[in-house]
Amino acid sequence: MAIDPICKMTVDEKTAKLKSEYKGKMYYFCAPGCKKAFEDNPGKYLGS
Repeated sequence: MAIDPICKMTVDEKTAKLKSEYKGKMYYFCAPGCKKAFEDNPGKYLGS
């Protein structure tokens, strides 16, 4: 299981439809809004 970096919900990597790669790592999302927020500013949510 993965943790959505935006809302901290648990997401199953095997069934997740929403994902995004950033700096060679895959991130998984529970909802389109979380994915968009991450893609707009990944550093804000990853502390980089």
